[in-house]
Amino acid sequence: MAKKDFYDILGVNRDASDDEIKKAYRKLAMKYHPDRNPDSKEAEDKFKEAKEAYEILSDGQKRAAYDQYGHAGVDPNMGGGAGGGQGFGGFGDAFGDIFGEIFGNQGGRGGGRSGVYRGADLRYNLEVSLEEAARGTDTRIRIPTMDDCGTCGGTGAKPGTKPVTCTTCNGVGQVRMQQGFFSIQQTCPKCHGTGKMVKDPCHDCHGAGRVKGSKTLQVKIPAGIDEGDRIRLAGEGERGQGGGPAGDLYVQIHIKPHAVFQREGDDLHCEMPIGFATAALGGEIEIPTLDGAAKIKIPAETQSGKVFRLRGKGIKGVRSSYPGDLMCHVVVETPVNLTSRQRELLKEFDDINRSDEANHSPRAKSWMDKMKDFFAG
Repeated sequence: MAKKDFYDILGVNRDASDDEIKKAYRKLAMKYHPDRNPDSKEAEDKFKEAKEAYEILSDGQKRAAYDQYGHAGVDPNMGGGAGGGQGFGGFGDAFGDIFGEIFGNQGGRGGGRSGVYRGADLRYNLEVSLEEAARGTDTRIRIPTMDDCGTCGGTGAKPGTKPVTCTTCNGVGQVRMQQGFFSIQQTCPKCHGTGKMVKDPCHDCHGAGRVKGSKTLQVKIPAGIDEGDRIRLAGEGERGQGGGPAGDLYVQIHIKPHAVFQREGDDLHCEMPIGFATAALGGEIEIPTLDGAAKIKIPAETQSGKVFRLRGKGIKGVRSSYPGDLMCHVVVETPVNLTSRQRELLKEFDDINRSDEANHSPRAKSWMDKMKDFFAG
């Protein structure tokens, strides 16, 4: 199983500062610490993942090697390039070396020995409005990249010099370890499989051969996309090593809070405040929808909390055949800043209402009867 991206484990972007990385690690460490989760194997694994990611990303040299080479840059035991069999690279190489020595195939297999690695996948968090999510849109995003250094041309060596043959592996890119009967061959920890090393590093890239840059991409947001959905842009992730394929870019969608609507699946919900006179007498009011204004009839004696459904006025999800509904929740608004005349009329109304409370306010009468029974019992 391929190892997870260290930046994804901590939940930070690739251009995150040291403080952001430390803060993210502390949060995960407190959440998944074995002392807090004594019987959880999953929490223990997540704690180990976070610890390993922090150890790499908090060290400047290790982070630079990881940014340039991916996991191969910080794990000398890791063989293989792209693909899911990386975890078995060392064991496979052991048998490859045995049969290679018997049959004279010193070149071995491809993959890890060729120094070709697939680039890491990247993640970009994108905020869109509810209207954009409902109708779809095209937008541009600017993402950080690691580009070839213009000073050294990507070699990592100071101008006028060249990388030299690695003194550890003698340019092979692999080192051999003898373990009893088995001869195990693995990626050289000094040159990370390239067979070259930089003695006099470039001042701009400090020997990495790459510098931080940025690029702008066009992203098409499909209509009906929801919170947490991801859009995959193939080949727009981190560049591969040694001619390997680039990783992918995953655009994570986040919906901005809306002033009127709340989304729940394909349905929309909104509050509909009405005056108590309209609630008592009924009437027609205008409410907003994503397609414009719509009118709705309020029947007489409408109570607060009643829900009116407008079919087809919600959102048609990416995987849905029909649009959802708009649910309007009635909220009867109590009048404020009353004039003396309004107070007089309301007091007169209340006196009339109290004279026949069981008929005009059945819920209030029922509630009072329950209270009396409660205290009497």
